[in-house]
Amino acid sequence: MASLARIRNAVPRRMHLARSIQTAADSTQLHQDASHSEPFTVKLHEESFHGYRTDTPSLDVEVTKENLIKWYKEMNVIRRTEQAADALYKQKLIRGFCHLAIGQEAVSVGLNSATTFEDKIISSYRTHPFVILRGGTIKSLIGELLGRVCGVSKGKGGSMHVFTEAFQGGHGIVGAQVPLGAGLAFAQKYLGKSTATFAMYGDGASNQGQVFESFNMAKLWNLPCVFVCENNKYGMGTSAERSSANTAYYTRGDTIPGIQVNGMDIIAVHQATKFAKDWVTSDKGPLLVEFVTYRYAGHSMSDPGTTYRSREEIQRMRSTQDPIRGLQRYISEWGLASEEELKAIDKEAKAEVDKAVEEAKASPFPPESELWTDIYSAGTEPPFMRGRDREEIHYYH
Repeated sequence: MASLARIRNAVPRRMHLARSIQTAADSTQLHQDASHSEPFTVKLHEESFHGYRTDTPSLDVEVTKENLIKWYKEMNVIRRTEQAADALYKQKLIRGFCHLAIGQEAVSVGLNSATTFEDKIISSYRTHPFVILRGGTIKSLIGELLGRVCGVSKGKGGSMHVFTEAFQGGHGIVGAQVPLGAGLAFAQKYLGKSTATFAMYGDGASNQGQVFESFNMAKLWNLPCVFVCENNKYGMGTSAERSSANTAYYTRGDTIPGIQVNGMDIIAVHQATKFAKDWVTSDKGPLLVEFVTYRYAGHSMSDPGTTYRSREEIQRMRSTQDPIRGLQRYISEWGLASEEELKAIDKEAKAEVDKAVEEAKASPFPPESELWTDIYSAGTEPPFMRGRDREEIHYYH
């Protein structure tokens, strides 16, 4: 280990001469007076986007009070749900792996805001928000984490394997969902649909060979695929700088253009997603999008999250760049809602989550017979399936 340390210390520090992306959650400014009934224009910070082989999205964004309030509600519900999952895990009611997205709410809500349920979104395992946003319920998500029959995957998938009709999962193998995303985009093109696929992965998966293979095939076939790197700065317990020679993930598609985005400002995420969808559905081929964000908790519930970064760093991000506080400031300073109205939204979110948790806890566990279902799609089962040993056999027909 001492020799490794000497090698690491001998490597010169990389000089980052390029401008840094803006990651403040509240740097957007009013471009005109805010309206309670009509769309109005705001202006993003000039460093909200960086581009590679392409122009960047417009900094002028049209928003509405209705959408800003909706996003604020969704972000609050998601955070409250993740906090509930944290508590249930510590009570040992949730077992196994559990990865929380606290701090990254602007990415999921912003991405969902500029897509439809006809678009495809596929990701890894920090994906609880998409269940709530894309057709599931808080109860069905919590039920799945608890392993109950009301769960979105019937209680048999757990935290890492959640799906809805409009969300293609929840995948536990690092990077494996990226080629699946390219396949979804191939199907969309083959069927002549004017829709987009968003294949999401983290900075920790960015060096996987299958990720680059997917880039290559998507470019060769001009697929409507947006490859989304959700860069929360740490792959498990390893910082991006220690794992990647090139940490500008949006530039790593070679001939595929890319944009880097402030992933802490939901308005920037919304604008970038709209830009990306327009790009790939205009037959321009694939696009890379890197959302620079931050997770407050550890990689998973087994990770305290403070052995490879300081508590001061986490607290600084919470207090200065929190995506929910940023949106709250916009709504308040632009005169769209009072402090009391915003507190009521937060209180309503907590009550909604608490109710869903109790309902999920009341749901039963799946019966043992369910162990034999959902291995094959209905009607395609083989005559029998062997269990844990050769004597344990289940006959389907």
